[in-house]
Amino acid sequence: MQGERPFHEELRAAIAASGLSLDRIHERLRLRGAPVSAATLSSWQSGRHQPERRRSLSALAVLEDVLALPPATLSARLAPPRPRGRWLPPAEGHPALDRAWPLGDVRDAVDVRWDASLTRLSCHNRAEVDGERRLRSLSSRRLLRAEADGADRWIALYRLDSPGPLPRLRPAGPLRLGTVVELPEEGLIVAEMLFERPLARGETVIVDYTVEHREPRPVSRRIETAIHVPMREHLLEVRFRPEALPSACYSFRTTGLEGVAGRGAGFRRERRLRLDAAGAVHAVALGAGECRFGIRWVWG
Repeated sequence: MQGERPFHEELRAAIAASGLSLDRIHERLRLRGAPVSAATLSSWQSGRHQPERRRSLSALAVLEDVLALPPATLSARLAPPRPRGRWLPPAEGHPALDRAWPLGDVRDAVDVRWDASLTRLSCHNRAEVDGERRLRSLSSRRLLRAEADGADRWIALYRLDSPGPLPRLRPAGPLRLGTVVELPEEGLIVAEMLFERPLARGETVIVDYTVEHREPRPVSRRIETAIHVPMREHLLEVRFRPEALPSACYSFRTTGLEGVAGRGAGFRRERRLRLDAAGAVHAVALGAGECRFGIRWVWG
């Protein structure tokens, strides 16, 4: 109706009136079988996103009850769903982003709609392992090409192999951080890397950022990436300190997204790598399709 507040303003006012924190609301929703993360609730009340998927819409009715609102108080104020555009769904035969990285509720907190319209031309990931065999940092630099007008961000995802504090993500200019979602219990951090401006179709952009691990840094035995859409070139590099060199290094590559990373045995091809004079190894995947690609090493 005319004069009514939009969804995000009504939600923000209801949350303020309830006196509940977002974490408390998240917990009450979870206990009632309608989990919505605190990050997603924050994005809803800020107006950045709104519930559109079936599960989110179902949770909305429970949220109204948690906030002591009459039925449909919030749902009646939802704007029409965002147009996705013909380039936004994954191309035929290309798995969606959360096929490689199950996102759950995080998908409503970050804007993943441009993922399928950004062609991966090349990527270079370089890991730095310190003298205590711990992963100090991982730098990532990739070249993307827009296949549609409007792409304005890249979604960066990083998951820890073992429990520990989540790392910091530091983009190189002119990139800047958008929404950042941290899920410590899952060891996962998801961040929007915002471009300087929206791209026109055919334009390229360099996405350059560093993952900096906090103390205590994780003891490292591998780096791995999930490639869910075709990529011309993916280069992995690991640099070790002279006082802490591994006894053996291997590159590996699966024939799909299953296997490795605790997802079952899976078939994978391995190749022995030789350390160079600087204490580094590298592996490259050319024309890679859907796979998991990485380097593992053995400490003596």
